[in-house]
Amino acid sequence: MSRLDRLGAVFDLAYLALATNLLLAVSALPVLAAMFGPGLLAILAAPLVAPGLCAAFAVFAAHPGPVVRTFGRAWLASFRRATQLGALATAAVVVLAVDIRAAWGHPAGAAVIPVLVVLIVLVVATTLLGLAALADHPAARLRDVLRASLFLGVRRWYLTLPSLGVLALFEALFAAKPVLALSLAATPLLYAVWANCRFTLTGWSSGVPRTPGGTPGSQPASRHRLALRGASDPSRHP
Repeated sequence: MSRLDRLGAVFDLAYLALATNLLLAVSALPVLAAMFGPGLLAILAAPLVAPGLCAAFAVFAAHPGPVVRTFGRAWLASFRRATQLGALATAAVVVLAVDIRAAWGHPAGAAVIPVLVVLIVLVVATTLLGLAALADHPAARLRDVLRASLFLGVRRWYLTLPSLGVLALFEALFAAKPVLALSLAATPLLYAVWANCRFTLTGWSSGVPRTPGGTPGSQPASRHRLALRGASDPSRHP
């Protein structure tokens, strides 16, 4: 590779990072605005982050393709299912967090709270994997996506835990320096999360066919169920 090619690759990566960061920030504007209001408003707006994350994952998968066009198409294609997934995850985390608060300080809390924390971790991990799956296959049935994400996330826990660690790092950085997190750190950290999630979902994703153009197409529900059964076959995975 010549020096000019290396410089071109560096500029491509810089453009990918900066453009994706900007698009993520724009897509999350309702949530960012809600954070300055009552806590309930932020909770209600939280599911709107999911389509932006899904679109960012689609941009990573399409690189070196067009960033803005890919983000916009993926955001529109996955909006309904990604928002539903985000709403389910938000509701589950809120309920579990309330249960932890209620059990705190009680004798039963020592046994109940660790279980509730594990359930929150499972919800977050399943949501991440589900968004990565929807980025590649926005026409997949949400129930099948959730089932495959939960199964593969637990089975390949050694890949799930690093993804959660990177996500926790991003959330800590966002809490301390939100502008820095959104303008510089979002794309590199989310790319690491996406790459790990996509590898985790390899067995399931390979069973869902694509359209000839390389973009996810609408497939019969039975094909998605068949792909999920394939993912649960131990002989198909190391």
